[in-house]
Amino acid sequence: MRSLFRGYALAAGVGATYRLVTSGALTLDLGVGRRLQPLGPLVRTIAAPRELVFEVIAMPYLERTPQALEEKLQVWERGTDMVLAAHFTPVKCGVTTTVETVRFEPPGRVDFRLVRGPVPHVVESFLLTPSGETTELRWQGELGTDLWALGRWWGRRVALAWERAVYESFESIATEAERRAKVGTES
Repeated sequence: MRSLFRGYALAAGVGATYRLVTSGALTLDLGVGRRLQPLGPLVRTIAAPRELVFEVIAMPYLERTPQALEEKLQVWERGTDMVLAAHFTPVKCGVTTTVETVRFEPPGRVDFRLVRGPVPHVVESFLLTPSGETTELRWQGELGTDLWALGRWWGRRVALAWERAVYESFESIATEAERRAKVGTES
């Protein structure tokens, strides 16, 4: 009977730990068996000038966050060129919260560095390159996990969700920047 109870307790503990890690509430940064893997690149051409695309990316962070984004983004500390922000991303088992520093280098670069989340290490960048009247928006980075093969397995799962979230962000950025560019040309 005792071994059955221990088995249930162990299973409950593993399940609770898994949920804490997937939600971003617990970051396991052990520094043992660290493996890095690339994120991206994702590239999107946007029919808007680079300065406008940069403004669309930076505005929710550097200015007041629009109500429409409050369920996805909370800026905890705001400076002139860097913020500390929490991002909320729906995943299969709930919502993952990541806390990141976001640094802005107008008009061509936005860098993100993970502070807390489902993995111990993520650095990523949005790079904006002008091309006539359009802008190439490129995302790339790296994700790191601990614990050798187990970490590599976990990292692949997290990377898929991360890339899906960035792809959705790209779609929103492109839609808004192209809408603003169109309005600007109609005036």
